[in-house]
Amino acid sequence: MESQGRLYLVPTPIGHLADMTFRAVEVLQSVDTILCEDTRTSGILLKHYSISKPLKAFHLANEHRALASVMAQLQEGRQLALISDAGTPGISDPGFLLVRACVQSGIAVECLPGATALIPALVVSGFPSDRFVFEGFLPPKKGRETRIKALLEEERTVILYESPHKISKTLEQFVALGAAERLACLCRELSKKFEEVRRGTIAELLQQAITLPPKGEMVLLIHGK
Repeated sequence: MESQGRLYLVPTPIGHLADMTFRAVEVLQSVDTILCEDTRTSGILLKHYSISKPLKAFHLANEHRALASVMAQLQEGRQLALISDAGTPGISDPGFLLVRACVQSGIAVECLPGATALIPALVVSGFPSDRFVFEGFLPPKKGRETRIKALLEEERTVILYESPHKISKTLEQFVALGAAERLACLCRELSKKFEEVRRGTIAELLQQAITLPPKGEMVLLIHGK
């Protein structure tokens, strides 16, 4: 084990457990502690790969409070891995604050390549993929309409994350702002048994979204202007 502390950012499957890489398993088996959003969710994955390491909660609600103790462990020379419930840490998930603190303190940071929902959704959409904008989640209230208006002026493909409970509202807002006929693609349950990709105008997807089961994070892609 290295004498210098190191933080590993380890992507985890967005659905299908077999999408874990060999290297990701090796890293998780080698570190001292695994930081995770939900110990129960991560416990299922780790059990599947026979990984038995101490888990420490590190999520959006506690990352500011937990940052100091995590940094102390790294500065003592410990090897830590950060995982999220699904996908790559730091992409619409906790991770940025910790990575920034490590960079500022001279702690080595290594990010493994791996699962994320936005790239498979972009490729399967059939929209131009040479240039695109990843917006993540839209602001819940303040500035939301302004952001949507700006995105509708984008010439590049726009990629958004949205919860199943809010997708209809989001599509309604796009329609209300004059984008009813803009082409869009809605992906849900990517890599899972009930993976589904729906294509059409935003107005058509809105009509379909009303009947979608409220389950699974969704990726919404908007064709560039």
